[in-house]
Amino acid sequence: MSAPQPIALPPHRGRPVYGAKLGIIILDTRFQRFVGDIGNAETFRYPVQYSVVSGISLGAELTPEGETLQVFYRAIDDLVARGVDGISTSCGFLAIMQPHLTARSPVPVASSSLLQIPMIQRMLPSGKQVGVVTAKKPALTPGHFAGVGVSFDGPIAGMPLDGYFRANLVSGNPHIDFARQEAEVLDTVGALLQESPNIGALVFECTNLSPYSAAVEREFGLPVYDVITMLDWFHAGLRPRQYR
Repeated sequence: MSAPQPIALPPHRGRPVYGAKLGIIILDTRFQRFVGDIGNAETFRYPVQYSVVSGISLGAELTPEGETLQVFYRAIDDLVARGVDGISTSCGFLAIMQPHLTARSPVPVASSSLLQIPMIQRMLPSGKQVGVVTAKKPALTPGHFAGVGVSFDGPIAGMPLDGYFRANLVSGNPHIDFARQEAEVLDTVGALLQESPNIGALVFECTNLSPYSAAVEREFGLPVYDVITMLDWFHAGLRPRQYR
């Protein structure tokens, strides 16, 4: 099924909401989102606009087919109608939908933190490589990397399938023990670095891992890139800094 053609937007268009350049398509979840998570508006140093895709909560299980795509297309239409100039999503696994979303959207789309991998890899010293941490390793396929134009065969660590982090996401736990969850993230990263000591930087696929990026950098001394680092860069182009 081909995507509808995006509408052409005038360079200066009227809009019902001003000041929010970035729109976020967010999954329909109920678990607690800490500051640092894409689903907590206090994370951002600039206004953002959300559009919830009702009834869709598990991004790792999504494929770009049928009615699922139509739900995301409607979210794009909603955000563009509100006046945003760029769109992201709240799950790194939606990388697999990147080509479909950009085919439909009249504004730029940054679907996943995985988009950062090629740039980060080229910045690393010789002999160092990017490592990826994901919410669900068995679900992260070559198709997800290909969706954002990335060829990746580096080390990947997944959060424990029977661990506290994943249980909170799946159950929609509205009261999460931050310290316990952070400890599980640190353990996961530590095991990955023991297996692959040549990792020079980390990319967090999962948007719910970004509240722990600072703790990981402090513990292991490696650069950490997540969805928020990507969106800060993305937004900087949507609203360039004033120097006067």
